Amino acid sequence: MQENNFGKLYIVATPIGNLEDITLRALRILKEVDVILCEDTRTTKILLEKYDIYNLTMSYNAHVSDGRESRIINMLKEGKNIALVSDAGTPTISDPGVLLISNIRKEFNNQIDIVPIPGPSALISALCASGISSAEFTFLGFIPHKKGRETLFKEIASSKRVVVFYESNHRIIKTLNSLIKYTPNFKIAIARELTKQFEEFIIGSPEEVLDRILSDQNKQKGEFVVIVEPR
Repeated sequence: MQENNFGKLYIVATPIGNLEDITLRALRILKEVDVILCEDTRTTKILLEKYDIYNLTMSYNAHVSDGRESRIINMLKEGKNIALVSDAGTPTISDPGVLLISNIRKEFNNQIDIVPIPGPSALISALCASGISSAEFTFLGFIPHKKGRETLFKEIASSKRVVVFYESNHRIIKTLNSLIKYTPNFKIAIARELTKQFEEFIIGSPEEVLDRILSDQNKQKGEFVVIVEPR
């Protein structure tokens, strides 16, 4: 990196549920930067207030289209240090922040420090406690709602590697029915509400997992990580 007076952009991982799951380094950076870019400032302020952090916050998400990116770039040119956080977990992983990072690298021709501050990730948390080998896996992020969805399940059925993806409570039943259709003999693990009060792992065949979830409406709530292991 050549010498310049640009500010630094820190990509700061934040808790996915339990607010104690944040590193000392992340707290230090959040206290030191000039601005904290948030997916939702209201959500992030819950975390910041817990740790007595009252720095300036600014929203940045997929719906922002008011020239905010130019403002962020100008702040970096002025030498201001900025932290990027998402509502939960590691920014840019299935997160609109990735576009900001890409455009900043283009704007500065890679002559700027973009520093990852590692921490919580729902993907890794689910894999490490599932009992399913993570030596090789394919991560799909959030799968499509409609277009290409069935094609994707056919690809999962033919995969030789473990496949991991995120799913919402609105579509988890539909997803399990698709897994029953295309991967009836595969082993799957569903991690629900990771690090929160009602954290739960449900493991078995797609049909067994669906039966467990249908048995209790509360099991259909929250956010899900789905792990599919070929047999």
